[in-house]
Amino acid sequence: MNARQNAVKSIGTQVTTRSGLVDYQTRDLTEIYASLVFTEAVQKERLPAEVFESLQQTVRCGGGLDPTIAPIVAAAMRDWAMEHGATHYSHWFQPMTGGTAEKHDSFLTPSGFLKAIAKFSGNELIRGESDASSFPSGGLRATFEARGYTAWDPSSPAFILQNPNGATLVIPTMFVSWTGDSLDQKTPMLRSLDVLNREALRVLRLFGNTTANHVECTLGVEQEYFLVDRRLAIQRPDLIVCGRTLFGARPPKGQELEDNYFGAIPERVLAFMTEVEFELMKLGVPIKTRHNEVAPGQFELAPTFESINLALDHQMLVMQILRQTARRHGFVCLLHEKPFAGVNGSGKHNNWSIGTDTGENLLEPGDTPESNAQYLLFCAVVCRAVHKYSRLLRLSTATPHNDFRLGAAEAPPAIMSVYLGKEMTDILDFIADGHTESEEAPHSDEAQRAIGLPILKKLKRHSGDRNRTSPFAFTGNKFEFRAVGSSQNSAAAVTVLNTIVAESLDFAATRIESEMAGGKTFKAAVRSVLAEMIREFRPILFNGDNYSQDWVEESERRGLPNLRDTVDCLPVFTEPESIELFGKYGVFTESELHSRQEITAENYCMVRGIEAASMIRIAQTMILPAVIRHKVNLLPGLTTVTQRKIMQELDEKLDMLVQAIETLKRRLAGVKPEMSVMEKATFYRDSVQKGMYALRVIADYLENLTEDEIWPLPSYAELLFIR
Repeated sequence: MNARQNAVKSIGTQVTTRSGLVDYQTRDLTEIYASLVFTEAVQKERLPAEVFESLQQTVRCGGGLDPTIAPIVAAAMRDWAMEHGATHYSHWFQPMTGGTAEKHDSFLTPSGFLKAIAKFSGNELIRGESDASSFPSGGLRATFEARGYTAWDPSSPAFILQNPNGATLVIPTMFVSWTGDSLDQKTPMLRSLDVLNREALRVLRLFGNTTANHVECTLGVEQEYFLVDRRLAIQRPDLIVCGRTLFGARPPKGQELEDNYFGAIPERVLAFMTEVEFELMKLGVPIKTRHNEVAPGQFELAPTFESINLALDHQMLVMQILRQTARRHGFVCLLHEKPFAGVNGSGKHNNWSIGTDTGENLLEPGDTPESNAQYLLFCAVVCRAVHKYSRLLRLSTATPHNDFRLGAAEAPPAIMSVYLGKEMTDILDFIADGHTESEEAPHSDEAQRAIGLPILKKLKRHSGDRNRTSPFAFTGNKFEFRAVGSSQNSAAAVTVLNTIVAESLDFAATRIESEMAGGKTFKAAVRSVLAEMIREFRPILFNGDNYSQDWVEESERRGLPNLRDTVDCLPVFTEPESIELFGKYGVFTESELHSRQEITAENYCMVRGIEAASMIRIAQTMILPAVIRHKVNLLPGLTTVTQRKIMQELDEKLDMLVQAIETLKRRLAGVKPEMSVMEKATFYRDSVQKGMYALRVIADYLENLTEDEIWPLPSYAELLFIR
């Protein structure tokens, strides 16, 4: 019995026990929720009234914290954290690595000979300094230029992360260089929120809304993931190093029976989920649902909607807690977009909406023609944004991991389109042309009288079905962006979406103002601009099957771009349209766009290089020796014609394996230092990746020929079905 089989045997005898960390039975859930967060209620209790009001004003309206109150806020935060066992504090930020970063500093400060005090100043709260030289900068900084600054983001409350031997006060921050360039994901996202707020308020004022003082986005991020038993995962160097399987023959059963989706959650997995939710509950992350996903071994959790900045910070915490908790339960949590070939990949569906500080969802139908005119305009500006800047939206989902997922199983294709449903599409057609696709007016009880036309009286909620193949689907009062990858920081996609919607709001407001200046009434101006936008973005609307080849051909006829992978997307960063858009609204400078292009290209090359090198090592040191041992075991029994045929096939496949290894080595050696990073990325895609695929095909074939006792890598059946 080999190590793989011993691991399977030990898993079979494991018994799930209740974790002592989860204390639902003796504590009120409402007391647990956000108990480790420096919430508004905690601030109000611990801060002087005038300090509390000043801090809340900063949270609501943005801008820097009044430096005169910083020491008071810092002292209250320190005392609260230390009462919860914190010994250190950390500025927590989101560099361009795709994850989070933190440096822990002790509260303890020497005070005289062999004495110390607990200290946390206002300056230490507001600003920190980190060595930025080891973080990706894409050419913004020279390696020797090391200063990077973290700046407190008051709109995302501080929280406490516990560990087995203590706790740390965690302060969400932005991360910028000494020159002020953004080195993180949060800073441009906050910039995009500011411009979206400005342009949305401008449109609302045109509709006579004088009560809303702030417009913000909300976000609900569904997170898919796989769980693999750790005893099996550690025997897969590809899983440990690359986060996905580079080899693996398809098992006799995958997800064909569709019996896993929403099925009974295995007991051991449910124990893990319960602890994840308990830890996230303490951090104020509002997890609402949990369930089995489509693929065996795949699961999903989803929170309720939150303000977008908080939702994004919470999403990064979700990934961190999933990984940490999985280890305690003997699992490895795989967040890779395509850890297993041939079964469903994992995404991160971003449910995005926009509303006011008075509680109005701007993507929800109203009860009057006026409110529905506003609703239609906001829906239309989003559709126009997706159409006009579909290349940027596609770019926001481009990673070397997500390349394997888009267009496969549950994932939408790389072609950006918008699903609105038939009723909504008919209404827009009627506004634009005076008729629908079927030449029939919308149903009178559903769609009458809007913007001075007999189009819309009161829209039904959820007036269309859902389309899981659409990358950007309207689902009643929000848009669901389904193309984002499971391991991605959603801030990149949100930053693009906020900015392009802001540009469309700017366009709509400017056009309405121009029409009214020309003598039209407001209603007539809105109707005219709506019709103009609908005719512009109509090619992006598609309610059918996005997986079909017919749609690929139809989208090409419509002029929609099809950026199939990350390498295709890279030029979009620095296209004149991108530079103009982000520069106009102050979200990215041109140098910041160039840096992100460089970072993305370098990351693509490094990921593919690591994967190719891992394949070579696994094939040479694990697969090839195993097949040779299998052949040696067969030699003594070679007495029949059938056995000789088996040996002949084995010899042929062994030769093909060796040739595939050598070919991949040569292709990998073809990456030359003198190549530009864009040339390297293209070479990895067009040459190295093809060599990787050829090696995998023959190795997976040999897995089905080799004796089970000898094969060294845990199989797909074991990884997917044993929990």
